[in-house]
Amino acid sequence: MSQKAIVSIFSGRHSRYLAEKIAESYGIPLGQSIVTEYSDGEFQTSYEENIRGRDVFIVQSTTPPADNFMELLMMIDAAKRASARKITAVIPYFGYGRQDRKDKPRVSIASKLNANLLIAAGLQRLITIDLHADQIQGFFDVPVDHVYASSIFGPYLKKLNLPELIMASPDTGGTRRAASYAKALNTEFVICYKQRAKPNVIEQMQLIGDVEGKDVVIVDDIIDTAGTITKAASLIMDKGANSVRAFCTHPIFSGSAYERISKSAFDEVIVTDTVPLKQDNEKITVLSTANLFAEVIRRVQNYESISSLFNIIK
Repeated sequence: MSQKAIVSIFSGRHSRYLAEKIAESYGIPLGQSIVTEYSDGEFQTSYEENIRGRDVFIVQSTTPPADNFMELLMMIDAAKRASARKITAVIPYFGYGRQDRKDKPRVSIASKLNANLLIAAGLQRLITIDLHADQIQGFFDVPVDHVYASSIFGPYLKKLNLPELIMASPDTGGTRRAASYAKALNTEFVICYKQRAKPNVIEQMQLIGDVEGKDVVIVDDIIDTAGTITKAASLIMDKGANSVRAFCTHPIFSGSAYERISKSAFDEVIVTDTVPLKQDNEKITVLSTANLFAEVIRRVQNYESISSLFNIIK
């Protein structure tokens, strides 16, 4: 009988804060790796321990700048050249996920391009959470373990014990996500319909559904500039809601996002740690994904089912 492979968890620089917690939850120390930088901005990745024959898990979100993605590619390539037995990327936030199709002529499908680059580098498995579009899984010709933050948000929402709970989607694209929460929680949901003048700029927004007297929870995968979701919160409160909160998996928070959230109608914005916060904000609560990712790694290694982790309410 072949000996079970040793698991090693490593991290790119951008996600070290999360990788350390994942490794601790899994019960092993974070692997030793370094990045050497040259004066012109070029850098080199290096594993500082033997990984021959090991199952290597590399934690790195691929948020801009592109160096984060390039660093992940180089770590995969280095692991392949160091004779790792299996190479899995744990990408908490899969950057460029919003570019999953041609929405106008003569544009790149960057999500597919990134998938091709990861496979070419030597990726053998992907673990990620709340992709912007489910079809991105099909861009990969290797197994993809796509887990959901509902298993983290669900228990938190249950503890809030909101008396008049109703779910909401900040746009029509998130209808399926809000509907799945509403079905699991046996409640209703509403939709905010928006029209954009251009990317990150909303021309107008309307509410489909009744929120009067309700405790509204908006669910979304990404908050970028926070323009859409704060406008949705204002609209919901103007329509007579008791309170409004938001669940968001990936807190990109670019531009004036923090200022908008501080001035918003939100009681609370609950996010995960797939992307590190740039500053503190009294309205933002962070829930960790570390235990979830550690459990997924354990189940991958033991060939156990992962689908049971998708339950919204445990």
